[in-house]
Amino acid sequence: MNLQVALSPAEPVEDGIVVHRDVMIPMRDGVHLATDIYRPAKGGRPLEAPLPVIFERTPYDKSGTPRTELSVARPIPYSRPELARLLVREGYIVIWQDCRGRYGSEGAFTKYVNEAEDGYDSMVWIDAQPWTKRIGTMGLSYDAHVQMALACLNPPGLACMAVDSGGFSNAFTCGIRQGGALEMKQATWAYNRAMESPAAVADPAILRAIEAEDLRGWMARTPWTRGRSPVKWDPDYEAYLLDQWQHGTFDDFWKKTGLWAAGYYDTFPKVPIIFMSSWYDAYVQTTLENYTGMKGDAARPLTLIMGPWTHGNRSERVFGDVDFGPDATFDGQVDSDWLAYRLKFFARWLKDEPAPVLDGQVHLFVMGGGSGRKTADGHLDHGGRWIETTDWPVPEAVPLTLHLRADMSLGANAGADAVLSYDYDPRSPVPTIGGSLTSGEPIFAGGGFDQVEAEGIFGCTAPGMPLTARADVLSFETAPLAEDMVIAGPVTVTLRVSTDAPDTDFTAKLVDVYPPSTDYPRGYALNITDGIFRVRYRKGFDAPELVGAEEGAFDITITPFATANRFAKGHRIRLDISSSNFPKYDINPNTGEPEGTSRRTRVAVNSLHLGMGAGSHLQLMLLQDRGD
Repeated sequence: MNLQVALSPAEPVEDGIVVHRDVMIPMRDGVHLATDIYRPAKGGRPLEAPLPVIFERTPYDKSGTPRTELSVARPIPYSRPELARLLVREGYIVIWQDCRGRYGSEGAFTKYVNEAEDGYDSMVWIDAQPWTKRIGTMGLSYDAHVQMALACLNPPGLACMAVDSGGFSNAFTCGIRQGGALEMKQATWAYNRAMESPAAVADPAILRAIEAEDLRGWMARTPWTRGRSPVKWDPDYEAYLLDQWQHGTFDDFWKKTGLWAAGYYDTFPKVPIIFMSSWYDAYVQTTLENYTGMKGDAARPLTLIMGPWTHGNRSERVFGDVDFGPDATFDGQVDSDWLAYRLKFFARWLKDEPAPVLDGQVHLFVMGGGSGRKTADGHLDHGGRWIETTDWPVPEAVPLTLHLRADMSLGANAGADAVLSYDYDPRSPVPTIGGSLTSGEPIFAGGGFDQVEAEGIFGCTAPGMPLTARADVLSFETAPLAEDMVIAGPVTVTLRVSTDAPDTDFTAKLVDVYPPSTDYPRGYALNITDGIFRVRYRKGFDAPELVGAEEGAFDITITPFATANRFAKGHRIRLDISSSNFPKYDINPNTGEPEGTSRRTRVAVNSLHLGMGAGSHLQLMLLQDRGD
């Protein structure tokens, strides 16, 4: 690896700032990555004294405009060049880099798997420059994944990290797969991003072919296979997607630095880190696992921030059909805005400047507590407020166990023994209506919604009908609550189940049920969190085994994303059990064939076992109202 790379000519961009565009930094395998370097200057010449560096790697165009670099006060997002100039004026060198195989960089793009080595090699090069003092990284989503990936290899120069809504703790259990099922956002992402691939840019015919595909039609004909997908026009994108789809065992395929930070916690750099995500984001679990896996070391101060938002939308208050109130934004609550918060963070850890205490804080938005009426814009006023605590899980929270009972109630006692069975037909999956989703456009979107089928939502065939009207949805709920109940922490669903299929799925969805009102005559069933479990993994994600014909009942655990929500007085806590949630998760065909390959389906008779001997229950973490 050659560290002596000539910089491109310094191009003045404004008084006191120059940029070296498309510096081609070499990787260990000879591929070069396009990198823009913005530097303070005097008289058109860059300053040579060592300065702190802010570094971000991205597959989304180093010269483009990230959709989330904005605030309530400034709703138009900064472009990367604009943000770079702002940061340079704060005393930093700013480096933006295109990931391998994206935009100006060489090589073939294989999602996630090259980012650890490419990030490390880039850090080695940056650290070796005479003008580098120390390096802080930042970025959202994929740009968070690449931070965690490079940090697993302990690169030189790394001084702090701002990891926003991403950074895989274990991509097999959150981010690519979940509970054994594939997150279908990987399919929509591959299709949408293939239109920006080098092949599509180089050949307009490839771009036209991808654009001409009917993505909605293809989503109704899954699983995709090689040469039988809307991504077939770029074989590189199709290949990596199908590898993720079809590789259904947690083994060395998944234990890579770019996919499995949890395997590197013991040796992870001891640098300050901000971990931020949100309850309706796709990266709740990975964010909380990274925080809990690395907390407790004074040499690695951590900050955790969890808002009510969908993916990266920290300056908004409405997500899906739900308004979380004026306090929902990061802006004006945690700090004036996210940029101001990062500037304080980088000033402290890159420039040794005095700054407010930023580490050791846990900021959580507790959803709920609004009026429950329909807002002027037509959304449910669910409301919410921020709390601060010292740790996650919240130390003051205590377990609350609710048993699933034969009369379809949730209660403190297990109730009578019973078996509830239903037919799960993969040809008619339960449609996804909101949730912790991202990158699903134009097929699905995240956030809070009434769990009622509606026009325009993919898979809905009976608009106006609640999902609970389906025979394959078992819905359990408490009596109306006598007082507010605040839940803050992990959510665990333990079920005793059986099936007549060699493989099938079970899903669980936690719902906040509003009572009927003038605005909502049938009430409002707000999705809070959900999860899935594929039963071939009942003996471990590394040990898939089909269900034998004589096996009988067995125990599974579904782990919906953690959450924080106030279930108000008069509301009900509801738990929906089924076997599909599509297109959030891929459809289990019930055939037992290798994952992502079956062209057949069969109806499974799936059963839920209840009562004293079964132990099917929901466990929440109850937080006594602190009044703050």
